[in-house]
Amino acid sequence: MSTQRRMGALITKEFRQLRRDRITFAMIIGIPAIQLVLFGYAINFDVRHLPAAVADLANTSYSRALVQEFAHSQVLTIVDHVGTAEALELALERGEVRVGILVPTDFERRRLDPSRPIVQLLVDGTDPVLMGIASQLAAITLPGRTTTRTEPIVAVRNYYNPERRSPVNTVPGLIGVILTLTMVLFTAIAIVRERERGNIEFLIATPVRPWELMVSKIVPYLGIGIVQVTLVLLLGDLLFSVPIEGSLFELYLGTLLFVATSLAVGLVISTFAETQFQAIQMTIFLLMPSILISGFVFPFEGMPEIIQWIAEGLPMTHYVRIVKGIMLRGAELVDLMRGVATLAAVGAVAMGVAILRFRKRID
Repeated sequence: MSTQRRMGALITKEFRQLRRDRITFAMIIGIPAIQLVLFGYAINFDVRHLPAAVADLANTSYSRALVQEFAHSQVLTIVDHVGTAEALELALERGEVRVGILVPTDFERRRLDPSRPIVQLLVDGTDPVLMGIASQLAAITLPGRTTTRTEPIVAVRNYYNPERRSPVNTVPGLIGVILTLTMVLFTAIAIVRERERGNIEFLIATPVRPWELMVSKIVPYLGIGIVQVTLVLLLGDLLFSVPIEGSLFELYLGTLLFVATSLAVGLVISTFAETQFQAIQMTIFLLMPSILISGFVFPFEGMPEIIQWIAEGLPMTHYVRIVKGIMLRGAELVDLMRGVATLAAVGAVAMGVAILRFRKRID
C-alpha cells in the first residue's frame, strides 16, 4: 500500500471519528458562532444607564433642574434619592449604585460663583472605565445659566481607587478567573479520568452513592481553592499593594462558596464529556464568557440587556461583585447577599444536575 493510500485511510478515519464525536463537532461550530455573537454585542465601552443615586441637599428649583439634566443625558439612570451624603456613600459601598450625585446645601451660592463647582459626582472607582464616562458629565450645562465659568459645574470624586492604579481593579477579578479555570477544570476532568482508567466500575460495585462520590470529589479541591486565593492575595499585597478594606474572614467565606459552586459546575461538565480533551474544551467554552461578560474586563452596564441576563447566570459575575465589594469598598457580606444567594442557588442546582446525570449514566 502506498503512502498516499495509507494517509488517505488515516485522514478518512479521523473525519469519521470527528463526525461521531458530537460534542467536539458541536464545539467546532458553536465556539466561533456563539463567541462572536455574544462578545460582539457585549464588548461596548459606550456605557449608558449607570445606576445612580441623588442626595439633593439644596432642593431648589435649579438643583432639581440640574438633576434632570443628568437623567436626560442617558449616561445615568436615577434609581434612588437619599437624604444625606453618608447614605449616598453607603449605597456606593453596597454596590447598589455606580454613581452618586451630591448637591450641597450651599448650591445657590456656588451657582453664582464661577470659580467653584456646584455639584459633586461620587464614582465607583473599582471600574476604571466609569471614571472616564463620569468625567464626560463635567461638560453638562446648568439650565438658565449663561455665565462663563472658570471651573466645571461637576467635580468628579473617585472612590475606592483614587490613584487609579490598574492592579487595584484587576487583581480582585483575577482571583475569580484563576478559580474558575482551575476549579472547573479539576472536577471536569476528575470523573472522566476515573472512567477512562476503569475506576468507575469498581466504585459502582461498592455501596458508595452518587452524591457521596460527588461530594468526595469536591471536598479536597475546596482546600486547594483557599490556598490559591491566599497566594493571590499575598502577591497582590506584596507586589501591587492591593488593599483589603473589608473583613478577610468574610472574603474567605464568599470565596469558599464560589469555589464550591465552580466545582459543582465542573462536575456537570464531567457528566457530559466522554474524554479529558472534551472536558478541557467545555471548560474553555465556559471560561471565555466568564472573563468577558462578568464585568471583570468590560463594564457590565455597557452590555445589552439580553447579555446581562446571560451574565447573571455565570457564577463569576456574582463573585466579581463580592470580591470587589469586600476588598475595595469594604462592604460586608450581608450587603452583598443577592450575589451570595445566587451563587448558592447555582451551586445547588449544578450539584443536583451532576448527581442525577451520574446516576443516569450508571443505570
